[in-house]
Amino acid sequence: MTKYTKTPDAIAALSEEAYYVTQNAGTERPGTGKLLHNKAPGIYVDIVSGEPLFASSDKYESGCGWPSFTKPIETAHVQELEDRTLGMIRTEVRSTHGDSHLGHVFPDGPMDRGGLRYCINSASLRFVHLDDMEAEGYGAYINQVEAGK
Repeated sequence: MTKYTKTPDAIAALSEEAYYVTQNAGTERPGTGKLLHNKAPGIYVDIVSGEPLFASSDKYESGCGWPSFTKPIETAHVQELEDRTLGMIRTEVRSTHGDSHLGHVFPDGPMDRGGLRYCINSASLRFVHLDDMEAEGYGAYINQVEAGK
């Protein structure tokens, strides 16, 4: 089993924006994320720890300005925490092993796909294309990507 961890080297390699988002619970400006319009098959992993978070087959266009997913690829890699910042109650989404702030989850997603919208910052993610998944150690998740083709 692969061990996913947060290391000083991974933190040091982050861009200024990725550091702000993942380590300080920041938010990238809507509509600016490099993965917002990505339609390629593959998975999205935590930029810090590499733990698999979301599959392209669960990504959809929500119109919110950030990449949106209907569910995590593996629930054990995603924590949901109460967030009372900005004068409202929301549910923050963090990676389990990397402890990276990813975004928030809302109950306004597609009802036919579970009703959730995981609204995730591109800056907290690294995309692994389907063609590279096996070589990068994510072969166990290929079936979840291909299921959405």
